[in-house]
Amino acid sequence: MTTVPVAVIGAGQAGLAVSRLLTEAAVEHVVLERGRTAERWRSRPWESLRLLTPNWMSRLPGWQYTGDDPAGFMPARQVAAYLSAYASASAAPVVEEADVESVRAAGDGYHVVTTAGAWRARSVVVATGWCDRPHVPAEAATLDRRIAQQDPETFGSPAGLPDGGVLVVGASASGAQLADEIAASGRRVLLAVGSHTRLPRRYRGMDIMWWLDAMRLLDRRVRPHLAPGPVTSEPSVQLVGRPDGRDVDLPALERKGVVLTGRLTGVSGTRVRFADDLSGTTADADVRLASLLRRIDAYARAVGLEDEILPAPPRPPGIRAVQPPAHLDLTHAGITSVVWATGYRRAYSWLHVPVLDPTGEIRHVHGTTAAPGLHTVGMRMQTRRNSTFLDGVRHDAAAVVGRVLGDLGATPSRPALRSAA
Repeated sequence: MTTVPVAVIGAGQAGLAVSRLLTEAAVEHVVLERGRTAERWRSRPWESLRLLTPNWMSRLPGWQYTGDDPAGFMPARQVAAYLSAYASASAAPVVEEADVESVRAAGDGYHVVTTAGAWRARSVVVATGWCDRPHVPAEAATLDRRIAQQDPETFGSPAGLPDGGVLVVGASASGAQLADEIAASGRRVLLAVGSHTRLPRRYRGMDIMWWLDAMRLLDRRVRPHLAPGPVTSEPSVQLVGRPDGRDVDLPALERKGVVLTGRLTGVSGTRVRFADDLSGTTADADVRLASLLRRIDAYARAVGLEDEILPAPPRPPGIRAVQPPAHLDLTHAGITSVVWATGYRRAYSWLHVPVLDPTGEIRHVHGTTAAPGLHTVGMRMQTRRNSTFLDGVRHDAAAVVGRVLGDLGATPSRPALRSAA
């Protein structure tokens, strides 16, 4: 068994950011990755999957995008290469193919057992991220076996689906992109819509993320809370990082021929049911959108940008007042596939420390658990609204590393440990 002060579990953006800061603080550590560095980005079969944030927002401690397309959106394979280059430049001590089998308290630290060996560490940072595995509702098990089922982790391209129409369940970023891509292939697409936050890709001549970044809305801290909790359950963003800057929201999908329905409420064989909530859900999203755009307009006036950027366009239109179906027989409607875009869940079967809530999520306050020396990075709204973004994890990594140094009896002494503005 190897002894190190800190074991970091996961070599994605969260784990690598923590590793960089630990290295700068001269703290010996190991980064344990179940596959290759950035495996989750590397192994996804979805060919067109991209970041929803522009490349210039891909900021990590001591690292930023320097390519020739700062306004573009990196595809998944390029994200993997970007993170791998970061790991190499940081000399991150990554042990690949080290699938964690158990983490247990031992004395004043932890025993971490993996398929590549065992470590004893004073502190452990769980950096396996928010998007661990797709959440597929239990009702999916009652779907007729003749209907193919996929999710964002198994979907590769429309060509990989059986011939016929497709029901996409979930209308946040993944669901909207899936519906757009599948409809573009010429298939009939139905999209079951749940609660979401609608954003335009561009506004007043700038990417929407430029405005949110300039106004520091994404960096706005959330109040300390025992997570997971109500603050982490805000509607997910319906935004897609398309190279052409085109909106991929519900009205745009509707114009493309996608049929919108309410939230999926039941599945039995080939029959599905939908809630009568589409108008309410979309109205709520439109109210939130209008409020944000008013704030952007006020900001543009306050800082004197109105003469330098395009004038405010008309408010984005809403969906058409079409009565959505309340139920459907998929076979009769020619639907041969269902793609579940219903969010993600975390699984910690290897974490044998009493820090999990009844749903299996890690209880923490801003990344620190009740177990001494056990922390997490990469959770949704861990300290800020962008905590799960490639750009936002740097803040939480810096905060958690500061606490790890406290675990070890050290104190932050180098400027690099402060998160960038």
